[in-house]
Amino acid sequence: MLPKATLFGAVFFTDMDDRPVQLHAVYSHEHPWQLPGGTCESGERPWETAVRETEEETGLVVPGPPRLLAAVFGLPGAAWPLATAGFVFDGGRLADHQIKHIRLDPEEHDEVRVLSLEDWRALMPGRDFARLAALTQARRTGTAAYIGAWDWDTEPGGTTTSTKEEAR
Repeated sequence: MLPKATLFGAVFFTDMDDRPVQLHAVYSHEHPWQLPGGTCESGERPWETAVRETEEETGLVVPGPPRLLAAVFGLPGAAWPLATAGFVFDGGRLADHQIKHIRLDPEEHDEVRVLSLEDWRALMPGRDFARLAALTQARRTGTAAYIGAWDWDTEPGGTTTSTKEEAR
């Protein structure tokens, strides 16, 4: 039997001062701050998912062509029985008026925040912050990151977690 996996696509935005923009999830206490994006639908490619989900979740239209910032892989766990493979794309820098006019889907997110990378640290689990830091570095260096241990049941260092969020 071949291993089964889900795919996802997400978009990384910053403001004009390179501070990451994230959305507060209403459905996940374990991973409260997230990038726009989500799980691929049948027949959909990760870039298409990232563009569709970002527009649905924020009202923002992501311009192409896609620029990959990171590939993310996670083994399955108790809360999500499939491995996940995802791609995070660069959405660019948003002007203040674009951030101000983000339209959230209230079934998924209830707040948008723009903070310095260091200010995000206290608001996020360790692996979430590590991914955000890797995205920031990938944008700065132009070299895509590989995040190969985004497993469902463990934090870096082996800490067990429990999550019911979508594959992001």
